[in-house]
Amino acid sequence: MTLADIIDARAVLPAVKAQNKKQVLQELSQAIAGLVAADQRVVFETLNRREKLGSTGLGQGIAIPHGRLPNINRVYGLFARLATPVDFDSIDGQPVDLVFVLLAPDHAGADHLTALARISRLLREPATLAKLRGTDTAEGLYAILTEPSATQSAA
Repeated sequence: MTLADIIDARAVLPAVKAQNKKQVLQELSQAIAGLVAADQRVVFETLNRREKLGSTGLGQGIAIPHGRLPNINRVYGLFARLATPVDFDSIDGQPVDLVFVLLAPDHAGADHLTALARISRLLREPATLAKLRGTDTAEGLYAILTEPSATQSAA
């Protein structure tokens, strides 16, 4: 499984405007719900329920909200750059500006964890972070996320 298997070009948002974590989750739930043919409220509740267990803000301005949905058939991702960083209760206390939403089917098993690990490794690469923060188009961001060297380093 590569990142290109998880995310497609329509699932990259270069300048999401939100004032706080709840608004980020609402905006991104709405965006990914259309891609996975799920109810936006169900997606939001799924992501919000996971956040209540502990923040998905990993540090370095990165968050990976994730959850499982019963009626999807594969792992889906959505990447967003926030127009303004927001407090995400991250472990390092830093605001978040890069968010990768991950949704998996209930029956995904290890695929969910594998995808989460790949995304986490990719987003911890300083060179990748610099490229993502220096690019302001959806096409450019998608290219960075799915470039072969990024996919291999995230494997």
